[in-house]
Amino acid sequence: MIIAQVPSASDTKAEITSAWDRIQLLIDNSIARLPSIILAIIVFIIFFFIARTVKQIIKRVTRHRRNARSLGMVLGRLAQGTIILVGLFVALTIIIPSFQVGDLVQLLGISGVAVGFAFRDILQNFLAGILILLTEPFQINDQIVFKNFEGTVENIETRATTIRTYDGRRIVIPNAELFTNSVTVNTAFENRRIEYDFGIGYGDDIDFAKQLILEAINETEGILQEPAADVLVVDLADFTVNIRARWWISPPRRADALDFRDKVLSAVKNKLTANGVDLPFPTQQILFHDQTEETDGNRNLQREGWPSGSGKVPQSLSIGGSLNRLIHSQTTREDKDGNNKTSIIDRQ
Repeated sequence: MIIAQVPSASDTKAEITSAWDRIQLLIDNSIARLPSIILAIIVFIIFFFIARTVKQIIKRVTRHRRNARSLGMVLGRLAQGTIILVGLFVALTIIIPSFQVGDLVQLLGISGVAVGFAFRDILQNFLAGILILLTEPFQINDQIVFKNFEGTVENIETRATTIRTYDGRRIVIPNAELFTNSVTVNTAFENRRIEYDFGIGYGDDIDFAKQLILEAINETEGILQEPAADVLVVDLADFTVNIRARWWISPPRRADALDFRDKVLSAVKNKLTANGVDLPFPTQQILFHDQTEETDGNRNLQREGWPSGSGKVPQSLSIGGSLNRLIHSQTTREDKDGNNKTSIIDRQ
């Protein structure tokens, strides 16, 4: 038999008193630490404004220096984050006097491996962003080509790089991808070479056509005379003789490249047409013939696909000859069938 013990009134009162004492102690400790909490908040706010000021100073110093502009942005953010972190440590030390920075560093060291695996991609992109800003393979406002993306660099951050495509889209590329893969920088140098292949007819004078193309390029306004433009034959294609024209422009941005390309192509086309040089388009010639030949069945003497032999070019049969051959073969087959039947009857 189990008898439940009901707490007495004195025990309940003692528990309530103990809980109230703990609450009262917590309130007293909070009131006692209130000046420290207020001081810690003030110290943290001071560090926060110091961090913002340092960031603005770094950005202002590097704003007018194109080579250091991107690096200045990252250094400003790193300085701001570091100062805020130091301010947080100082504030915690004021509130909790027993708190030591060494304890936190030790804790971070123990959990560093786990954090490294968990944030591997983030850390990889962060380090790649720092290296990109230090080595500067490209800068803000450069026009780059990365895999299937092409556009103008808008921003280089510690995690990713943002480019604006020519059709008004924004592409965010992780820095690790940019750092470990090939990137084409179209605006790395002051000048840029453009090339295009023109196809002329096989009956046209190649030297004359090259001269006309070169004259048209040099007469186009804005094309650089140094380095000089040049033209050269690059292919004897199925339908045309391909001549490659190459010219230099400055500045090397895409809008200028398209503009000069339009001018050069128009000038060359008009120049060649005015001087009677043909610009043929692809054509195909299909030949039909009677494939029923006199040497039917003898592939060594067929005209298409097999050598006919020395001096033995087979001739195609006329329609009448083809019909006579067909009738003759049919008659021969019927005669053979009749002879076979007669032979069978005689044997019987």
